[in-house]
Amino acid sequence: MNGEKLFGAPQRNASGNSDHEGLKLVLHRYIIDAIEESGKNLLEGSRQLLAQFVTDKVAEYIARLHLAISRYEMERLAEEIVDELTGFGPLEVLLRDPAVTEILVNGPHRVFIEREGVLHLSDLRFIDAHHVERVMQRILAPLGRRLDESSPMVDARMPDGSRVNAIIPPIALDGPCLSIRKFRKDMLKSSDLMAMQTIDQAIFEFLQNAVGKRCNILISGGTGTGKTTLLNILSQLINPHERLVTIEDVAELQLGHPHVVRLETRPPNAEGHGEVKASDLIRNALRMRPDRIILGEIRGVEVLDVLTAMNTGHDGSMSTVHANNAQDALLRLETLVGLTGRAIAERTLRQMICAALDVVIQLTRMPDGRRCVSEVVEVVGVREDVYVTNTLFRLDRRGG
Repeated sequence: MNGEKLFGAPQRNASGNSDHEGLKLVLHRYIIDAIEESGKNLLEGSRQLLAQFVTDKVAEYIARLHLAISRYEMERLAEEIVDELTGFGPLEVLLRDPAVTEILVNGPHRVFIEREGVLHLSDLRFIDAHHVERVMQRILAPLGRRLDESSPMVDARMPDGSRVNAIIPPIALDGPCLSIRKFRKDMLKSSDLMAMQTIDQAIFEFLQNAVGKRCNILISGGTGTGKTTLLNILSQLINPHERLVTIEDVAELQLGHPHVVRLETRPPNAEGHGEVKASDLIRNALRMRPDRIILGEIRGVEVLDVLTAMNTGHDGSMSTVHANNAQDALLRLETLVGLTGRAIAERTLRQMICAALDVVIQLTRMPDGRRCVSEVVEVVGVREDVYVTNTLFRLDRRGG
């Protein structure tokens, strides 16, 4: 390679050190050209051979331009470039960081991360929109999922259990977007929730008693309020001799229970065939002699199936729903029943919901990012076509 293909030296900052991201971008293009000129199929070969090639080219480039770069910085640049060529690009470091719980990519230049419940704009960047889409395809290819103009949205589970959602133009107007909710390898315990001030001892003891007495429990809250986390912890309180069947769209629960059957829905294939819905799995679960059914989330027509299961001898079942408060959670179930197209009188439907549920737990995300139980409500019944509930706990927001 001649000097004309070095793309020029990157700009230096006030301290005299080369800008890391700018230098990496230049090196990335330089190395791609070098790979093409070498005639070697390095991207399809071993990572070790590619890493050695990249390391040599990084050193060659820096020596030619007489850049003041430490050996540590050179090694870091080489490693990041190899990651971008073979792995998940800028996401590699985030996926390895146990403190990062969520990764949100809004186009190539805005990567947000969640640490300790708080979102931050990171300094990580993709080269361009095509770079984001290449990384998306690398994530989805081993999962057998398709992402293109005919199928521009994908929701899937990565091999480590992390949940990934990808969406591309023309649906995503400002460029490809990627959301990854990382799978926790260490299961949170009740003591962790109390340490994080999500729940206090008295409320937890009440819920522990409710689980032991086989109450049907609905956990309500907005996105990212910790519904699945609380569902997981409450499920760990179930007697180990009971048989559980879990049903999820994307498996996230880690029950650590000795007798669990885990079921996961399946979307249709490219031809529109092969779909397995939550309602199908609930009906099948009823034939599997479950003591309790745990549904990851009620979000559609499966609502009637889960209410029926709770009303027909499967006490102690649990699920979650998206709603802003406990009363709204009950109304949300009504709305979802309406989506089934079944004509059920309002009074009859409300009696059915009240017969199915014993306790509603509301989770809220506070302004400081902390997640907490904001309300615990006992579902008593229906009087004059109105839900009768007993509020057992309500968070005093004035006291934080």
